[in-house]
Amino acid sequence: MRDPLNSKVRAIKPSGIRKFFDIVKEIDGAISLGVGEPDFDTPWHIREEGIYALERGKTFYTSNAGLLELREEIAKYLERRQGLSYDFKNEILVTIGGSEAIDAALRAMLDAGDEVLIPEPCYVSYVPCVTLADGVPVTIDLKEENSFKLTREELLGAITDKTKILIMPFPNNPTGGIMTREDLEAIADVIIEKDLFVISDEIYSELTYGRDHVSIASLPGMKERTIVINGFSKSYAMTGWRLGYACGPEAILKQMTKIHQFAIMCAPTTSQCAAIEALRNGDEDVLRMREAYDERRRYLVTRLNEMGFHTFEPEGAFYVFPSIKHTGMTSDEFATALLKEEKVAVVPGTAFGDCGEGFLRISYAYSIENLKTALDRIERFMKNHEYSAS
Repeated sequence: MRDPLNSKVRAIKPSGIRKFFDIVKEIDGAISLGVGEPDFDTPWHIREEGIYALERGKTFYTSNAGLLELREEIAKYLERRQGLSYDFKNEILVTIGGSEAIDAALRAMLDAGDEVLIPEPCYVSYVPCVTLADGVPVTIDLKEENSFKLTREELLGAITDKTKILIMPFPNNPTGGIMTREDLEAIADVIIEKDLFVISDEIYSELTYGRDHVSIASLPGMKERTIVINGFSKSYAMTGWRLGYACGPEAILKQMTKIHQFAIMCAPTTSQCAAIEALRNGDEDVLRMREAYDERRRYLVTRLNEMGFHTFEPEGAFYVFPSIKHTGMTSDEFATALLKEEKVAVVPGTAFGDCGEGFLRISYAYSIENLKTALDRIERFMKNHEYSAS
């Protein structure tokens, strides 16, 4: 029998995040700090709207691009929060989470052999999605000494005559790094000069601490060459509702909608109805959750530093990315030993790119009580191995 499998798909490695998530489910008493999922329930008024939609019989397909009412609310939200103006009828597509939007954007924009620049460490889906779209992923190693920001010099050094797209993963998963307006302006100049396009993954845009998120699409000359990706999973604790969206130039969105039309048809109607309520009346919920994450962030960074980790202080998302280089262990060795000895699951930094070696990703999308228990175990692990500050 001939090989039934696609060689390109077979060559893609499984997610390094899911590896530890699957193991921890089999260990009694284990605590997972590995999955990027809010521990908050979806706010009741949002759930209620989803329930009400079912009760009213709103169980039919919507238009491929999504409910017009939802797209209008997305446009209002982006205008209010980011100063971005989109035609909700032609420049917004509602998708199955932000991940589908990333995949559709790459497939709509890439020809075989086009290069895509991907700053790493980063979300695990970018490289596989580029590969599946017949593009060539080109990674750029972000450096802790630069606060895990993408610099103008790093960008220029990676561009070739085949470069077409730059993925901007900020606020960043896993590092918590952000890009300020000044940082983005330096990058935007290069993008315009080199005639590149940007896919800006802004799923954590509402989860920043100390300063507001700035979208690169809001800078002069950038909206017409940027696809903004966002969604409801992180900001509104709606992970299981599977709802995201893409905004950008009509010519690109038209092709993305075609892909979405044939692969998906439309996003779940119930989720779309609930999302309308989230955008209209969810600002206080977002603020409440952000304040809780900020408290956890400060607690986690303080405790880790006290244990001897060198921990970059994140300014966005809900992850910390402490260095374990002083232990002499690899990221995978450390995470495996910690899970075996203390039943605490974290994610090796290498799950987010080779440059993540020597780091761990720890999520603080968990209660202070769970974090305290897990950190007590990590502290015991460090003392048992006689690790100290570098």
